[in-house]
Amino acid sequence: MNPSHDRRPWHEGVTAYQWLVLVIASLGWVFDVFEGQIFVTSMEQVIPALVPKATDPGTIEFYKDVINGCFLLGGALGGVLFGIVSDRIGRVRTMVYTILVYSFFTCLSAVSREWWHMAAFRFLVALGVGGEWAVASSLVAEVFPQRARARSLGIFHASSVLGTYLAVAAGAFVVPLYGWRPVFLLGAVPALLTIWVRLSLREPVGWQQAKAQAAAIRHEPLGRITDLFRGRVLRNTLVGIGLGTIGLTTFWGTHIYGKNLFLRDAKARYTAHLPPSQHEQVVQAHNRELKHWEMAGMLLATTGGGLGLLAFGPIAERIGRRGAFLLFHLAGLVVALVTFQLAGLGVLTVALPIFGFFTLGMHAGYAIYFPELFPTRLRSTGAGVCFNLARLAVFPVLFVTGWLQRPLAKGGLELTREQSASLLSLLFLVGAVLLFFAVETKGQDLPE
Repeated sequence: MNPSHDRRPWHEGVTAYQWLVLVIASLGWVFDVFEGQIFVTSMEQVIPALVPKATDPGTIEFYKDVINGCFLLGGALGGVLFGIVSDRIGRVRTMVYTILVYSFFTCLSAVSREWWHMAAFRFLVALGVGGEWAVASSLVAEVFPQRARARSLGIFHASSVLGTYLAVAAGAFVVPLYGWRPVFLLGAVPALLTIWVRLSLREPVGWQQAKAQAAAIRHEPLGRITDLFRGRVLRNTLVGIGLGTIGLTTFWGTHIYGKNLFLRDAKARYTAHLPPSQHEQVVQAHNRELKHWEMAGMLLATTGGGLGLLAFGPIAERIGRRGAFLLFHLAGLVVALVTFQLAGLGVLTVALPIFGFFTLGMHAGYAIYFPELFPTRLRSTGAGVCFNLARLAVFPVLFVTGWLQRPLAKGGLELTREQSASLLSLLFLVGAVLLFFAVETKGQDLPE
């Protein structure tokens, strides 16, 4: 039966083992995102503790962006490195290694004494975080049948919302009561998942066949990164890196700061009609309540983002991968610009879920689209390069935006966070233009 004319429910015929693969891969991704977002939910407390001399908002934002930039740099290296390892030694073994790496170094982050300690640990955490996504997405793509691939990979990527929820819960309830260090100790928990991975999963048949073929045909080895930049694969690689760069830059420079809009307006309520000299004292007095407001904003944006992640797969099946990306890029631009210009908690309660739907929802497309661009012998390497090499571009962008927010006296331009986030959201337009060069993979089998 032609997959494009198959009217059966997408989940009909999916085996118990295929569901098991989806569950385990998703749990790895849940904890992956949890480890990545722990710093985001606690950075308002981490930076003052590690950089006590940073008192002005611009300098504090600068250190946040530098540490997040180190995380992105580590993710880029880890995504490429573990992508290659996955193509060469297998998906299952590599997934175990990535989970152990991000668990161990998140736990060690709790002992940070200086800001550069945290930056170094975040870099090392990101090695595993970047690698796990490439491995898990390739595994799900190779195990599920074509007609179920987009939906299963959409569910896989949407599971990231659960990881963010866990980080939000830690930020809302653990940080105010016990401080930020115990939150990072929780990073050791995902290591237990590796036992289940090793006992339950086996390597996909397609990868085993590619391995056997690579042994017989010397000029087509597994996971050779230079093969991504030659022949027919080159175009797909460049488009994938471009899309990933747009998505990750707008995520770290725009999406994650949606939560700060709630925090901003909550602070304004507490300090209304008070002279500026009393603002800091009042903010400190209401620190716990303000932390809850901040996490409430993150919860709203993440919930909308989760719905967007789940929606991307069905939309991509209906109008194609390129059409879905185009819709989310254009809508993401509009809602980001509008949201960052709004004021008032009541309006933001409605706006933030819509903001999250489009600015985060397109990320499910990377899990769906990137594995479809590359043959089996390069699939994990290609997906890892597209999703994580993009982080190299994000690092200098965040460094520059952090510098732009520094005070004029320190060489910056003293832009507000809202202004810099709005400026970065214009990159969605670049993503829309890039789609004219992208190939359509809807209804096609994975390339062998």
